[in-house]
Amino acid sequence: MKAGSGRTAGASPLARAFGLETLEAAYEAWREVELAHVAEAERLADERRRLSQQGDFLVGTVRAAAGPVAPAPKGRVLARRGGELGAFLKQAEAQLDSARAALELRAAKADAAYAQAAATATAAIRERAGRFLERVRPRLSLAVRPLGPSRFVLHVARVKPDEAVLLLVLFTGRIPSRYDFLFDDSTDDVLLPPPALYPDAGVPGDAVRPGPKALADRVRDGGDVLPVKGHLPVFVPGSAGAPVFYRLLQRGPVMEVEIADGDAFRNALTKEEAEAFSGHLLRLKLEGRVDLELEAG
Repeated sequence: MKAGSGRTAGASPLARAFGLETLEAAYEAWREVELAHVAEAERLADERRRLSQQGDFLVGTVRAAAGPVAPAPKGRVLARRGGELGAFLKQAEAQLDSARAALELRAAKADAAYAQAAATATAAIRERAGRFLERVRPRLSLAVRPLGPSRFVLHVARVKPDEAVLLLVLFTGRIPSRYDFLFDDSTDDVLLPPPALYPDAGVPGDAVRPGPKALADRVRDGGDVLPVKGHLPVFVPGSAGAPVFYRLLQRGPVMEVEIADGDAFRNALTKEEAEAFSGHLLRLKLEGRVDLELEAG
């Protein structure tokens, strides 16, 4: 069933998602909740700006009213005017403070409602992905391309969006923040490669292109949601005991295997590196967790 089919008029996005047994529907519902929260946050920000402007205008008005006029008031007239202006300012500020408090209460309720809805959505996606992995084995087709006697390039055939989500759960234990994460090669700067992360799940906008070490730390940080973009991270057991960080980088019809190497990734693998990655996928196949087709040549 396609996402969006069988919708009930007036039902919430999450309610609709629970009625549709697809990962795409659950992600679509989660995205609707996020967009609604963003829109509400923008409305609240506009109201905060409006209240701030009102406060500034109020103070300016009172200052202007307290300034000299012709003829300048003296004695009781001046005192009476000052008292009236003070009372007016106090009353207006009290009204503004009340409006600000009501606004912040709305903001707190909106944040709490979104946090609950997001938790419900991510839990539904995790549960659904777990059930799928119990009865469905993602299919991987691995091709080995020699670059010479001691260097190799590994290509994995492009997978479908559902398989991409399931593979990320299988490789990292976490769900992606977006359904079509693997196939997104968009960039915010044409002079730079596409970001490796989305500005989701607490990732600042200036941290979407981390180096290999920072990216590996982000993958291992233990959260439920991984805002990965354009690739699948994979940790492969190393000969020295420490896991080695690889990634499957989406490149059109294939995913190219890259290994973390200092401050960058490289796709030209040594014989040992290529065998370690291929062996990891073969081990997953023998454990019944993936279907693997290996093409060497």
